[in-house]
Amino acid sequence: MITSSYGSGSPVTLVAHGLGATPGEARIPASGLPGTRVVVTLPSHGTAPDAPPGYWDYGRIADDLATIPADHAVGVSLGAAALVRLLARQPDRFRRVALLLPAVLDQPRPAFTLQQLSDLTAGPPAYVAERRQALTRLEAAAEQLPGQVAVADAAQLAAVEAPVLVIAATDDPLHPEDVAKATAAAFPNGELWLVGSPSPMLTHRGEVRHRLVEFFAG
Repeated sequence: MITSSYGSGSPVTLVAHGLGATPGEARIPASGLPGTRVVVTLPSHGTAPDAPPGYWDYGRIADDLATIPADHAVGVSLGAAALVRLLARQPDRFRRVALLLPAVLDQPRPAFTLQQLSDLTAGPPAYVAERRQALTRLEAAAEQLPGQVAVADAAQLAAVEAPVLVIAATDDPLHPEDVAKATAAAFPNGELWLVGSPSPMLTHRGEVRHRLVEFFAG
């Protein structure tokens, strides 16, 4: 895992991307946030080295994220699951957390193939080509992640007192509404925002940015 920092000062916000995210896509949730944004690049993404054998485990990714000192955190899909695992271990780790497009909580997600992820990629041609290229390095992730859960029991998150914002899509087959609803409900101070789009990070980028800025401002 490598990190890139943007901005300066406090607060410090950790940003963890989703599986197959392009470098530009990984930075989207950090846009407009005050203070310092620390955007991680997980193995087998961007300029990071390939993942070592057996890397694709939510607990191992959570271990990596735990090494970054931060006041706030944003996680997208895979990054959201790793943050949920980290919060189960360390309930007071962050002051505020945003979880975008969670794909798994305490029930295993269905198996998926890289071809399915590629076929579901939509957007400008340049982005689609870049994302499909990124997916070619992730065969091991597609084999190892299905069947895993972020937490064994959602009740483990009851000790998290920090506000948690869950942003979900209404028509995304890889990030079901029911998982987002269960995730928001698992946190005592959880809040759910459903966006009427299969790809809100692309179609509603301005609204997502505004909501994140507003949320982290408290």
